Amino acid sequence: MELRVPPEHDGDRLDAFLAEPLGSRTRATRLIEAGGVRVDGAAVVKRHKLATGQLVVVDEAADPHRGVAEPVGEPAPFTVVHEDEHLLVVDKPAGVVVHPARGHRQGTLAQALDGRAAGGEEEWRAGIVHRLDKDTSGLLVVAKDEATHRALKTLLQARDITREYLTLVEGRPPARSGTIDAPIGRDRRVRTLMSTDTDNPREARTHFEIERALPATTLLRVRLETGRTHQIRVHLKAIGHPVCGDPDYGGSGGADLGLTRQFLHAAHLRFAHPVGGEWIDVRSELPQDLREALARAAGDTAA
Repeated sequence: MELRVPPEHDGDRLDAFLAEPLGSRTRATRLIEAGGVRVDGAAVVKRHKLATGQLVVVDEAADPHRGVAEPVGEPAPFTVVHEDEHLLVVDKPAGVVVHPARGHRQGTLAQALDGRAAGGEEEWRAGIVHRLDKDTSGLLVVAKDEATHRALKTLLQARDITREYLTLVEGRPPARSGTIDAPIGRDRRVRTLMSTDTDNPREARTHFEIERALPATTLLRVRLETGRTHQIRVHLKAIGHPVCGDPDYGGSGGADLGLTRQFLHAAHLRFAHPVGGEWIDVRSELPQDLREALARAAGDTAA
């Protein structure tokens, strides 16, 4: 296959340019890495930026998976709560992994958005700007193109995207609101967990306020200032009020509330649109399982 780069694709990444003629960005990447793609006679990396008039030659016989069907999992469920030509805001249910990782190769949100989302260096999570844990439900913003992905990442790093969560914690904090300022990194002893007891601390700040006080638990509204892995769960454990249903980080199993996962929901996203400048302000109600757990925590025996 020989392709001459047209003016409208000047500056495109090589893997993105080949995604359509080869059927997917994944296949394009595989062929590039196998040495089956040359640009003006030279082997280049997948992120190589093309110029108008360059000749791209593809040897499809170099594909190591030639003739082998890609494994296909069930598509991940999600709801779109905002969409325009540049980005989407999606509401992710609990149980859905955001992008492929060890042990979760199929059925991810990123795969469900294939062909609809774009941007970023890794084609396996194209368009993904930030993530939620598998068992955390709620709102995520996803880019549709490279420029929007870069702009959203800049907003995130500048802390100009408001991310608020609702979480039910054990006990009651001593103040109605507060800030937890404690660096987080990989736990010294359990390497699969994050912790404030770490050899590689990174800045982390979480703000909270009491939304509703209950007999043995408290519903908090939490706002992230930074976005470290498991930050809310780690920080709330650190102040002695772990998330209900989160035994990994000091909470009970949640069986008394009917929980089968941590009570943590990304409930509110607010940011200035990176292209038009208008405010995107979206909210997500607590899903049914968390509403039922909240009713039990309040002592509603009908829950």
